[in-house]
Parts: sequence; structure tokens; C-alpha cells
Amino acid sequence: MKQSINILISGGGTGGHIYPAIAIANEIKLRYPEANFLFVGAKDKMEMEKVPQAGYKIKGLWISGIQRKLTIDNLSFPFKLMSSLREAKRIIKEFKPDVAIGTGGFASGPTLIMANKKGFPTLIQEQNSFPGITNKLLGKKAHKICVAYDNLERFFPVEKIVKTGNPVRQDLLTIDTKRKEGKEFFKLDKTKKTVLILGGSLGARKINQLVENNLNFFKSKEVQIVWQCGKFYFDEYKKYNELDNVQVHQFLNRMDLAYAASDIIISRAGASSVSELCIVGKPVIFIPSPNVAEDHQTKNAKSIADKEGAILLKETELETFSSVFKELIKDDKRQQQLSKNIKELALPSATIDIVNEVEKLLK
Repeated sequence: MKQSINILISGGGTGGHIYPAIAIANEIKLRYPEANFLFVGAKDKMEMEKVPQAGYKIKGLWISGIQRKLTIDNLSFPFKLMSSLREAKRIIKEFKPDVAIGTGGFASGPTLIMANKKGFPTLIQEQNSFPGITNKLLGKKAHKICVAYDNLERFFPVEKIVKTGNPVRQDLLTIDTKRKEGKEFFKLDKTKKTVLILGGSLGARKINQLVENNLNFFKSKEVQIVWQCGKFYFDEYKKYNELDNVQVHQFLNRMDLAYAASDIIISRAGASSVSELCIVGKPVIFIPSPNVAEDHQTKNAKSIADKEGAILLKETELETFSSVFKELIKDDKRQQQLSKNIKELALPSATIDIVNEVEKLLK
């Protein structure tokens, strides 16, 4: 097979679509050092910054999603879609990909639609337990569909489905050896339990409000908090860095050390987060965002909670948080059981398995 292959990758909007795309590109690059890569993202979204930081070229489409309520943005959607299809067609004609890969997000729709139309092999990586509209449509024409959950033949042709899991950061595979380093990196008290709070790269208002309202409660339980509040909320919450048991971070650049240092994790339930937490193997309280397509975060979290791998607490149930947390923090046996069960659901070789499928399409 020729070494100078052309790989087109589209995905973005959130870190949950971007980081898997970059992980797949990195694995392909390991196998084919001479490969040419081109990413396609949505203009003004975070992929336009994160992909170049990872060392890859990216082109932007004028595209956004449809809001669930009537807005002016929705009126412009047909024009954005037509513009994006035209631009994707032009990009594909010039780049001539050997394979096109979609990891979800607004831009992957037009990109893979045009790649299919032009007869190039396509692979979609469905990260959630319940696919969005875009991937359901793309699945009809895609050559291969890599999934992270069981029972997705309800949405996709069964002969195209391969269960691989979701790509995760490779440095998470060795966190068991990094606990001491993590405690030192975050300057944590080694005698206290650490609670890691994650609301996604942009932040989660409901989780942040929950933490703020329970700061005295956490102190009474003698736990210390590593709180990633997100870039939209950092200015509002950074004042709590003055408390001796609280650290507020806009973003955590060393997620491996944050995971390693933690004893209990409170998190949203985006697909990438769920996959990472399965590998990390710590007791988790999932608080899924209800404001996402098809309520897929609740479905992701439920698929883990149903197997006794995590605690699911919906935003409508947050008044019970203190009693749920109190029960968990004093029950070492429950913590160990949750850790064991969630770790059994991990698929640590996901990136390798996905790229194996890409190679089959290349051949």
C-alpha cells in the first residue's frame, strides 16, 4: 500500500469530538509517517484552535446545529448547509482523500455526505449510546461504523458495525502509577480524600452551582476539591481558591494527574468522559446534561449505572446530592465495587481498533 495516503477527518464543536479525531490521526501517523492529513471543522468552534495545536491543518465550514427552539439562527441553517456542502465538495475534490473519517459535530455531516457522494470510503465513529441525527443519516452510506456501546443495530446496518470503544488519551492508561505524582502536582493533602469535579471544557452551570452550594458540606466531610469549572465560569468562581480545601481551575491540562490524584469523581456524561472514566476506574457520580441532542448524556450514564458501574444523578434530583454523597464517602466497600464494575466496561485499545478498520478501507 502506498505510504503517502490522504486522510480527511471531520469532527468538532466540543472536546468530545475533537480529541478522538486527533487520537485517530496520531495513530494513523504512527503507522504511516508520510500520510497527509486534513481536518474539516466548523468556523468559530474550538477545533479551529485545538487541531492546529496538535500539529494538523484544518479548514472551516460555515455550519452550526439546529436549535431546539425557534431562533433566528435556525432561519439561516439552510443557507449554512448549502454553503458547507459546496465548500466540502471543493475540499474533497482538491484533497482526494483515500478515506474520510467523521467523529461527530456539525462539520462532519456535509463533509461525509460529499465524500460518500464522490465515492470515497468513509468511516464514522459513533461515540454515544444513542446516535444523533447526523450520524443516523451518515450511517446509511458509510462503509464502516465504529461504536462504543451495544445494541446500536437499532440505528445502523448491523453488517457495518464494529464495537471498538471511544479513543482516549493514551496517558490515562498508566494512571495507576501516577497517584503520588498527581497529589504533588496539585499540592494536595495526602491525608484527605480528593473529589474531582468535571463539567466539560466549557463548564456546566448546574454542576458549578451545586458545588458552590455545598462547599461547607464538603468541608464538613473533610474532603478536598479539585474543581474544573470551565472557561465560561472561571471569573465567577475563582474567588473560592482562597479556601484551604478548594482548587478552582478553568481547564485541567494534566487530566491524567487529576484522575490519578482523585478518590471520587463528579462528572458530566459526554461520550469521551464516560470512556475515560471507565479506564480510570474511580467511583463516579454522573450528572448528565439534559440540554443535548436526544438526551444522549443521560443514556450514556444510564448504560454504566445499569451495570452498577456508577451513580446516576439527574439535574432534577440534585436536592438529594448531599445524602447520596454522604452515603458514598463513608462506604469504602461501595466505592471499591463501583471502581471494579466501571473498569470492567473499559475498552482501552479503541484507537488501535478503529485505525485497524481504517486500514481495511485503505486496502
